[in-house]
Amino acid sequence: MAAARVVAGNWKMHHGPTATRAFLGDFRPPSGEGAPRVVIFPPALSLPAAAEVVPAGVDLGVQDIHWEDEGAFTGEISAPMAQDAGATHVLVGHSERRHVFGETDDDVRRKVEAAARHGLTPVICVGETIEERRGGRVEAVILRQLVAALEGLGSDRSSFMLAYEPVWAIGSGETATPEDASAAHATLRRRLAQSVGKPRAADVPILYGGSVKPDNAAELMAAGDVDGVLVGGASLDAAAFARIAEAGRRG
Repeated sequence: MAAARVVAGNWKMHHGPTATRAFLGDFRPPSGEGAPRVVIFPPALSLPAAAEVVPAGVDLGVQDIHWEDEGAFTGEISAPMAQDAGATHVLVGHSERRHVFGETDDDVRRKVEAAARHGLTPVICVGETIEERRGGRVEAVILRQLVAALEGLGSDRSSFMLAYEPVWAIGSGETATPEDASAAHATLRRRLAQSVGKPRAADVPILYGGSVKPDNAAELMAAGDVDGVLVGGASLDAAAFARIAEAGRRG
């Protein structure tokens, strides 16, 4: 059985509570047979507003968590706080967390562990820089990141998703070809099968992220082993994101 089709929107540092309510008032998620799961990751301050008005068929997540449940960590939020505010998912290891804020593989592992401990579904992000791609190290980099993150799930391997987001494609307007995305996703799924077995690996959604737009979403999601997309800038417009979500419908 193929993994569930998922269309996720990462709003990054956009849309405060007022804009969030307006977006969700306008957004019409796909419904009916073949409709994908839709997950939106608003800024943490906008999560309570989103939870008040989120339409049926849309799940909510946070863009990051700390690995501790509470403590003297100024500016951070914990998994229990995220849950209490309405989150069911969390992005972990996004390229901007790794490359802007210096997040390490071990940080990612601890955050995955915290998410799993509290029943949040981690969306584990992996991806290579342009230098790593040019150096022929795509497979080595994404597998290193994957293996480190999986250690945080423990033996029960609770619910999780993966997102392949080549760093050079994030916010650049450059997009991996469907063939490149498919090859990276197949590499990840083969390694997953070694860790969790083929049946479980087949059920784990692997999303592509990197300059996804309404005019390329369908082609990307038609590629082998691409179970959905993680959308950045195009998820900020309700109509554009609805078009991408509809492109994720399984026919």
